[in-house]
Amino acid sequence: MNAIAAAPPAQPFFLGSGAAARFCLYHAPATACRGAWLYLHPFAEEMNKSRRMAALQARALARRGYAVLQMDLYGCGDSAGDFGDARWDIWHQDAARGMAWLEQQSSCVAGLWGLRLGALLALDVAQAHAPSALLLWQPVTNGSQFLTQFLRLKVASQMLADGKDGKDGKDGKDSNSGGGGTAALKQSLAAGQPLEIAGYLLDPALALAIEARTAEGFAPPACPVHWFEMAAESGRPLSPVAARAAAALAAGGAIMSTRVVAGPQFWATQEIEECPALLDATLQSLSEPCHAA
Repeated sequence: MNAIAAAPPAQPFFLGSGAAARFCLYHAPATACRGAWLYLHPFAEEMNKSRRMAALQARALARRGYAVLQMDLYGCGDSAGDFGDARWDIWHQDAARGMAWLEQQSSCVAGLWGLRLGALLALDVAQAHAPSALLLWQPVTNGSQFLTQFLRLKVASQMLADGKDGKDGKDGKDSNSGGGGTAALKQSLAAGQPLEIAGYLLDPALALAIEARTAEGFAPPACPVHWFEMAAESGRPLSPVAARAAAALAAGGAIMSTRVVAGPQFWATQEIEECPALLDATLQSLSEPCHAA
């Protein structure tokens, strides 16, 4: 078996300056460049929870000859701007800038590797740009449902502050139903009111942009798509919502490869978790006929 070359240490730098400064980590390929990947991180606290897994995968890709750029989007991590000023179209532009820089640096057409909401952003960016491939980890398939889940963090916080348990005390119905809970929060966003949620200021424009996007709503990308989903046990099929979205893309002509990997939902766990099986499955997928196509 051939030994795997050691990759150079990641190079931190800022792409741009001032308000345009985006913090980046560039992982140079250990061998002749065989491809390039721009990593698009997940939303809010999920970004921090998944930094370890993103770094492990980036290093593993670099050792196998891929150039990888990890970029903090506007208002996130160490990049310029506040999260409350972040907008979907700015993140879209950030991804385009990252792809252009990576392609110039590596002389390879860049692929897009996204996790959770970053995967939905990757599908969106692929509508206007031509990535070599898409690598999607646990993609958010429905922006409206994702936004609702995020808003539940504020509902839960309000319940704790009010000493409530989320039930109305009569018929046991969830207080998210009716005119309260997430429905009321969405009405506030629609009226133009920013919301502070779990330490992040969510601007209505960003919230509405997320809510309007679904994986099924995008045109099938003209490149291989590697779709990964995590499950508690091996042998599980794709979740129904993921299977429906992947099938819609495949029906439109996308070259799809889907895989379910047993492991923790590391982007949401209390402690920082690793999933070696996902790292290995990702590397294996890039050597399969789907990717060569």
